[in-house]
Amino acid sequence: MVEREVFGTTAKGETVYRVRISGGGLTAHVMTWGAVIQDLRLAGHQPPLVLGFDAFDDYPKYSSYFGATPGRCANRITEGRFELDGKAYQLELNEKGVTHLHGGSDGMAKRNWEIVDLADDRVVLQIVDPDGRAGYPGNCTVTATYHLHGEGVLTVLYESSTDQPTPCNICQHTYFNLDGRDTALGHDIMIAADEITAVDDRQCPTGTLLPVASTAFDLREMGPMDREENGARVLFDHNFCLSTERVEKRSVALARSTYSGVSLEVRTTEPGVQFYSGYKLDVKVPGHDGRHYGPFAGFCLETQIWPDAINHSDFPEAVLRPGDVLRQETDYCFSKS
Repeated sequence: MVEREVFGTTAKGETVYRVRISGGGLTAHVMTWGAVIQDLRLAGHQPPLVLGFDAFDDYPKYSSYFGATPGRCANRITEGRFELDGKAYQLELNEKGVTHLHGGSDGMAKRNWEIVDLADDRVVLQIVDPDGRAGYPGNCTVTATYHLHGEGVLTVLYESSTDQPTPCNICQHTYFNLDGRDTALGHDIMIAADEITAVDDRQCPTGTLLPVASTAFDLREMGPMDREENGARVLFDHNFCLSTERVEKRSVALARSTYSGVSLEVRTTEPGVQFYSGYKLDVKVPGHDGRHYGPFAGFCLETQIWPDAINHSDFPEAVLRPGDVLRQETDYCFSKS
């Protein structure tokens, strides 16, 4: 029988639990705080596949959303403002006082979830984001299912419901490193997107879509993650536009370490993927295996609705209404050659 272990205590005195699940050649540790994927290992490959810490206390202090589940809205909402059904809302401005990021300073990624189901190869967690928190309307219930199966497949399923109309966009914010080296710049990557969303100096979408053709952002064929444009290294933290609406799950991205031979294929229902190369990382305490997480130590492939979609009528739909269920499903498929 799978058992939960006490992994830490929050500042509010809540007990944080951790569970171990395994299947398909993968073993994961998942904790209730932030619905975080704390560790992930592939049989036959010694280093961890993800960035994280061995002690809970390091997460609230030092984590850059390592393995977490941001929400109610992942990514940025410009100036924290939006209008819904004729009513204006102002969200908490938790990023430099100018924009709203990942659901706010006490969003789902930084709160304790409840384990509602547990088996050898899966765990189901749930949280209720209350009406008014960070300025969001309605009580929003989110269920996260992590399932290890097949041949190296981690399936992540988020299901969200609400009692009032609200913007909603959940994502998985794991940082991957497929070889255990100090940086992930020795990886190749492919993303099946013809366009990215243009952003301003706050990294908020302007509403314009930019074609990737003939730019360093053209990742439609497998090539190095470490790229230059106009003599400078490209700092990826951009939403790649996969489709204009949610679709049946399909393959959208592939990453591979040129050193270890470990590959990660991403299949998702989502219309966008935020590719972040981790260039801002500079963590003050050691991570897994005593590693220092400096710039480019890991990369994110955050499958999601396009950022700030609530403020752009031609972006994919980001409003969740009572009676509907928002299902966002992604497979992270690992293999070793």
